[in-house]
Amino acid sequence: MWDYDYVRSRLLNREEIAFLDVREEAPHAEGHPLFAANFPLARLAVDAWAKLPRRDVPIVTFDNGEGLAELAAERLRALGYSEVAVFAGGLNAWKAAGGEVFIDVNVPSKAFGELMESVCHTPSFSAQEVKAMLDAGKDMVIVDVRRFDEYQTMCIPTGVSVPGAEVVLRTPALAPNPQTQIIVNCAGRTRSLIGTQSLINAGLPNPIAALRNGTIGWTLAKQQLAFGQSRTFPPTADESAATARQRARAVADRAGVKRAGKEELVAWATQQGRTSYFFDVRSFAEYETGHIPGFFPIPGGQLVQETEMYAPVRGARIVLVDDDGTRANMSASWLAQMAWDVYVLDGLTPADFSASGYAAEYEHMRGANIPVKRYQRPYEGTDAPPEAMQAYLDWEFGLIEQLRRDGTHHFKPLPLE
Repeated sequence: MWDYDYVRSRLLNREEIAFLDVREEAPHAEGHPLFAANFPLARLAVDAWAKLPRRDVPIVTFDNGEGLAELAAERLRALGYSEVAVFAGGLNAWKAAGGEVFIDVNVPSKAFGELMESVCHTPSFSAQEVKAMLDAGKDMVIVDVRRFDEYQTMCIPTGVSVPGAEVVLRTPALAPNPQTQIIVNCAGRTRSLIGTQSLINAGLPNPIAALRNGTIGWTLAKQQLAFGQSRTFPPTADESAATARQRARAVADRAGVKRAGKEELVAWATQQGRTSYFFDVRSFAEYETGHIPGFFPIPGGQLVQETEMYAPVRGARIVLVDDDGTRANMSASWLAQMAWDVYVLDGLTPADFSASGYAAEYEHMRGANIPVKRYQRPYEGTDAPPEAMQAYLDWEFGLIEQLRRDGTHHFKPLPLE
């Protein structure tokens, strides 16, 4: 068995570790260490195939003393993983050792978003201020950076769907007048803050701000939402795409994103002693039309928001690709700030995107059709009680202090230039 000091040491030294909370999502959300990736026992076989590509990566299984960690360790060993141990004592032992406990899901990204806002002073407007702008007919565009299905469920009136990784590439066509106010929203805070700061970091000339607290803030202010909307971004002109590509590359370079070519890709796919993840950050439709073999489709906005779901080995290498560069570079810029060893694949031609459809690997990555006990997020749908929404926001506001107490994150948001 491995203990608190072992796990913490690897995190502090930025060494690879798969710290796996093998409970279902709902109990995971009730309390877990910051970098304990949710890896439910019921999904273990399919998830391990794609999410733990290195068979000798150090793996620590974690639970709350239910015996799930021991079962998971046995199954992982049977699958060929050689460096597997159980976290001694589970959640109670983590607490007893002084370990910080985080609630909710996708906490590393959410905590980073709060830290980023405090460092960058990301601008935002309240729901009341945005509603007043709408009522006054102000020249403005509301950009919704959630997944399209979330946007369709409910959105801010007049909002346009521009999922997170697309925002630098697509928003200029929605606001060609540099005087047009851009408002970025999501359901809560993280994606709207990341989207807003993406546009600011990329140097768009418009005034840009987040909708403070997203649709939760809008709902708590007793404003009306719109439902079943389908507005999305128009095609991107070649000149605009070229400008976006230059902007994104500059941001990625500033964030310390590394570069790789096809030669490195071949070597890393079979490298021993190092975990590499390969992600295509375009839309699923684009991936289906043509992609590089061996890359998994995860739109960049969701990868940044839910990184540990797709890359549970903290300290691993992440390689991103798209067919343009903008989305890969912007996504990589955020992963680099979140202390990932991240590369963008350069030197590609259309011929490299030779595979089509969805490979069997994609189904393994999704872990499709396996039921899980899912945590009901207070920012999804329209039926969460107001007190749950407010409690969620209050929790997010406290994440910076939790990061300070935990001390293992290595996050470095880009300061204002």
